[in-house]
This record gives sequence, C-alpha cells and structure tokens, in this order.
Amino acid sequence: MSAPVEAKDVAALGATMRTKHPTRPDPSVAMGEPLLQVRDLRVAYGGIKALKGIDLEVRRGEVVALIGANGAGKTTTLKSIARLLPVASGTITFAGKNLATMTPEALVGAGVSLAPEGRAIFPNLTVLENLELGAYLHRDATAMRETIEDVTRLFPRLGERMKQEGGTLSGGEQQMLAIGRALMARPTMLLLDEPSLGIAPKLVQQIFAAIRAIAAAGVTILVVEQNTKVALSASHRGYVLRTGEIALSGNAKELLQNPEIQKAYLGG
Repeated sequence: MSAPVEAKDVAALGATMRTKHPTRPDPSVAMGEPLLQVRDLRVAYGGIKALKGIDLEVRRGEVVALIGANGAGKTTTLKSIARLLPVASGTITFAGKNLATMTPEALVGAGVSLAPEGRAIFPNLTVLENLELGAYLHRDATAMRETIEDVTRLFPRLGERMKQEGGTLSGGEQQMLAIGRALMARPTMLLLDEPSLGIAPKLVQQIFAAIRAIAAAGVTILVVEQNTKVALSASHRGYVLRTGEIALSGNAKELLQNPEIQKAYLGG
C-alpha cells in the first residue's frame, strides 16, 4: 500500500503538481492581491436571513478558513459563491468578474471549483470515472492524465481503487475523491466545504496535508470547516461566522490564540 502524504512531503509534492489550465489564461491578479471579494452579501431562505451583509476576501495564493458553529451560515456562504443559491443583495467578484449572472458551469469555466459538503460523488461510477467527470469542461487528454497522476500522488488510496465504484469507498476516501474531482478542472481557486466532516482523525490529517500541498502548488483555497484547530492551522487567515455575520477575522495563528476562539471552539 502506498504511503499517505506526510507534512514533510507537502512542499515537494506541491512543487510537482500541474495546475495550469490547458486553455484558460491565468487571471491578471498578482499573488497576494485580492482574487475573491465578497461585499455586503445577504442571503435569505423565505423569511429567515441566513447571511446579514458579510464581507470577506481571499488573496491569490492564500488558504483562508471560514469557521463557526452549525447554522452560522458557512455552507450558505460557499454555496452563494458557487452560484448554487440566489443572492438577495451584495456583490461577489472573482478576478474582477461579477459572479452574479454566472451559472455554476460558467463559474467552473472561470476557474472556481467546489468540493461540496457531503462529497456528492457518483456512487455507481468508478473512481476513475468520477475523476474524469471533473474535467468535463476542457476534456484535454494530457491535462486529464497529468492531474490524475497528481491526485494519486496526493491520495495514494485512490490510485489503488481506480476501478472500484465510488460508493464502496470509505467516507475519508470519498472526500479525497471529491477533492480530486474538483482538481480535475484545473481551478485557480478551490472551495472546500467541511472536508473533515464524519472522517476518522488520521484521515483528516492526511486530507489537510494534501490541502497544504495543493496550496503550495499555487491554488487559492477557501475552506469551510467545523474543526477550528485543523482549519486555522492549515490557513493563512480566517473569518469567524456567527449567525450570519462576521464576528472576527484576522491572521490564522492569532485567531488560534484568541481567548474568545479558544473558549467557543477549542474547549479552552
């Protein structure tokens, strides 16, 4: 059995990943400059205000964590960015483009991929078929082959299970597959919704080591996560969402040391 990604391998693995899209030009946004900007975002379900005017940004090359309790609005935020939910008001821009009129398919074409909460793999398709579907917009044979190679280096378990149906995988393996499928589109930005949900702690560490490797390859990441310590430890900055509003934001290491965060989310 192949060895999992370890922390010491992250930088080396990230340096070897092929992330350039076969046809889409790189965005004209320099590393460290805002790539995703959300301004005064409001979303409602019926009469319930799920998001109450949040502001956040993700700079190119960053890993940013969005944390908070159940029902805080984390997944609503990610689904709104991914164009899976209607927005009541506010703006979402990616590389200077207004996402308001984009379809989810157009968003993938623009360079944003989502690995959704609950994984949403196709259980009756093989691991390989699930991965190939992630490249449905470009279908470039060379890019597909290279990315499958990169994904199996990130997640060796998938390489051992290419002919298995997705539904036979463990929860952790399905999460690996969901991330791998999102990478097949060669995104500039990756949205991750609860990648540790329902997964054994050992696999959580492997998945977040792979996330750090993906970031080291130059992919910008916004991750929604309930596991506050793991998420902030893998991130540059973080936002704390509380009942539809941004309660705190800042450097991830500083947030980990914040007494309010420790008391509310770390059992301190």
